[in-house]
Amino acid sequence: MFREFKTFIARGNVIDLAVGIIIGAAFTGIVNSLVADLINPVLGLLTGGIDFTDRYLVLSGTVPDGSSLAVARQSGAAIFAYGSFLMAMLNFLIIAWAVFLLVKVINRVQSAAFHKQEAEEPAAGPSQEELLAQIRDLLADRAARI
Repeated sequence: MFREFKTFIARGNVIDLAVGIIIGAAFTGIVNSLVADLINPVLGLLTGGIDFTDRYLVLSGTVPDGSSLAVARQSGAAIFAYGSFLMAMLNFLIIAWAVFLLVKVINRVQSAAFHKQEAEEPAAGPSQEELLAQIRDLLADRAARI
C-alpha cells in the first residue's frame, strides 16, 4: 500500500497540481495587493471615497437610525444588504480586470521569450529524404542530357 501511495504521489500530474495550487496562492497575494494597495486608493480618490458597504434596507424589525450594517445585523432585524453586494460585485470586477491585465502581460513576456528562442535556434536543413530526392532528380536530369 505504501508503494502504491509513493507511485501516486510521484506522478507528474499530482506534483503539477500541487505546484499550481502553491503558485495560485502566491498569485492571489499579488492580485490582492495590486487591488488593495494600488487600484482601490486611486478609485477612492476618483470617487471621493464612496463606500456602499453600509447601505441596506430594513425588511422587518427595528434598527436604530443611522446604524451601520454590523449593528443592523446584530439587532436581529431582517435586512436587505444591497450595498455589501454591490461592493462585492465591484471588487470582483476590479480583481477580474487586474487578473486579465496580469495574464496579458505574462503571455506577452512568454511570447517574446518563445520568439527569441526560435530566432536563436538554427534553421533546420533539408531531411535525408529530401536530399536523396534532390540527388535523384539531378542524376535523372544529367542522364537525360547525355
